Amino acid sequence: QTQLVESGGGSVQAGGSLRLSCALSGLSVSRRCMAWFRQAPGKEREAIAFGFTSGGNTYYADSVKGRFTFSQDIAKNTAYLQMNSLKSEDTGMYYCATFDMVFLIAPQCESYQYSSWGQGTQVTVSS
Repeated sequence: QTQLVESGGGSVQAGGSLRLSCALSGLSVSRRCMAWFRQAPGKEREAIAFGFTSGGNTYYADSVKGRFTFSQDIAKNTAYLQMNSLKSEDTGMYYCATFDMVFLIAPQCESYQYSSWGQGTQVTVSS
């Protein structure tokens, strides 16, 4: 059974940093597309980062480009989202997601549908 568990959220002042973790079980994180989404109160869910865990083809939404970084630790079966220069508009529930497919060559991860989701971790940025 596939499980994704996010952690690392919290409250931080504008300009601060957080690192979110997404621990994957039931599947290896290797050679897989993983994504980070967020949903602010009263707003639709927004895709903010996509990454291929074996390197290459990382995609970021314009709203986070240059501030957020996707990474992974294959040995820990975990993906990360490093968030720097946080703004109040980054406040929301953050989710990681994947789907059950592995790739020999890095795909365009932002082009796929994500079917396995974590429960989310709250990020609150105060100005």
